[in-house]
Amino acid sequence: MKNAVKISTVDMEQRKNLDLRPGDTVRVWQRIEEEKGKYRLQAFEGLVLARKHGTEAGATFTVRRVASGVGVEKIFPLYSLMIDKIEILKRSRVRRAKLYFIRDKVAREARRQLRKSRVMVNVSGVTKVVAQEAAEFAKETEGEKEAVVADLTAPTDN
Repeated sequence: MKNAVKISTVDMEQRKNLDLRPGDTVRVWQRIEEEKGKYRLQAFEGLVLARKHGTEAGATFTVRRVASGVGVEKIFPLYSLMIDKIEILKRSRVRRAKLYFIRDKVAREARRQLRKSRVMVNVSGVTKVVAQEAAEFAKETEGEKEAVVADLTAPTDN
């Protein structure tokens, strides 16, 4: 092919040879259109859950990250013009082709942490199940009440 016609600005060979696998932590630099004709770059860093359709024209990869305690997933076309560059930050050895179980695993871990942080508290003779921080606050206020009661019942020197 001597007279190859270049249609897109994406380096197709570089993207095709990019060894992107599930388990990789990547940073995808995406071009976001601000105004008419003005673009800015925004990074989306996360774990590659899946890679679909190999290296053909419609190839995609799914990236998951946790932002403000909420899991966010984006599906990027491999050869998209809106992707400026893809950086592979870390490689992890995985034994699955698709890591969709990570979604459930994170939810299970959050529930386990929540369960661990719950405590039984006896406030004014009523036993309640509350979070650890609320239990500490209840103990502090209960201690303050006891101190006030002790001050009121203490004999005065008159």
